Amino acid sequence: MKQLRVGVIGVGMGSGHISGYQKDGRAEVAAVCDVNRERLQAAAARLNIPKDRLYTDAAKMFAEADLDAVSIAVPNKFHAPLTLAAFKAGCHVLCEKPMAMTVKEAEAMLAASKKARKHLMINFSYRFLDMSQALKQQVASGVIGDVYFGRTVWHRRRGVPGMGTWFTDKELAGGGPLIDLGVHRVDLAMWLMGYPEPVAISGSSYNVIAAQLAKRAKKNYTVEDLACGLVKFANGATLIVEASWAVNNALNEEMITTLYGTKGGLVQKNTGGTYQWTAEIYTEEGGNLYTKVLDTALVSCPSAYSEFVSSVLEKRPPTATGEDGVKVMKILEGIYRSAATGKEVVFR
Repeated sequence: MKQLRVGVIGVGMGSGHISGYQKDGRAEVAAVCDVNRERLQAAAARLNIPKDRLYTDAAKMFAEADLDAVSIAVPNKFHAPLTLAAFKAGCHVLCEKPMAMTVKEAEAMLAASKKARKHLMINFSYRFLDMSQALKQQVASGVIGDVYFGRTVWHRRRGVPGMGTWFTDKELAGGGPLIDLGVHRVDLAMWLMGYPEPVAISGSSYNVIAAQLAKRAKKNYTVEDLACGLVKFANGATLIVEASWAVNNALNEEMITTLYGTKGGLVQKNTGGTYQWTAEIYTEEGGNLYTKVLDTALVSCPSAYSEFVSSVLEKRPPTATGEDGVKVMKILEGIYRSAATGKEVVFR
């Protein structure tokens, strides 16, 4: 089987992409690009990337490196333009979340992938957990029936990433915790729900606590510190979304996705503010109420990077598709637009 020649743009989050490809073994990291030369060289030394594979200009990398595929792991503002450039260069694309800054950008990326006949996968990493895969098996088998209501949450007590960096700059990031953290919980809930079509969204956003933290630190902060929304889907289901970087909460990290179906319900949540997980399913059987606790997931779950490589080598669509990414962008953009206007946003 051919070894895939992969390039990685961005060595912040991109370092995880490089490690993922190296662990998989079916992909060769043939080029790595970052505009910061010192950061690029430090990452290359840490990850054993030869110096002749390093680039500070993506256009030059595309022209010289003879790539089959590329990972894009840069500030959100550059996801769309670099993805479009990658398709023009004949590459399949694994793009970091969020897919883009706007629905319009996301739709352009999806259209370009179809025109180029290349894969577009979004790195929705929280569905690539063994526990998430085990829950998906249960949902697919019909245990909880049709999902009609849910709530998906990621709150941090105090956890603003990189205060004063691109993360807190709306021009570069597009938003704050909703687009950074909430995107993961939205995808997980949507994936378990079968990815229904969002049609109407009402949202609110706040910048209460982080604004004071930024003022004291004399750092730039132009995004929200909490956002929430209510999403209605074409199939009649409803989803509540919440995300924050700074909220007066009991836990340093609170991640929970709860779905209610016609036959049962489920919850996936972290434990004690950590990145350890529990999952339960609640059903009624024979007139009795049961709680099924997932002790250990025995299903084999590939990493997002391995799934991307497999999809290209096997010439099949990846999971976490561009179509999924567009629907998530509708929810994120809808919440922001509704929060700004005070009106419900309707997608037709």
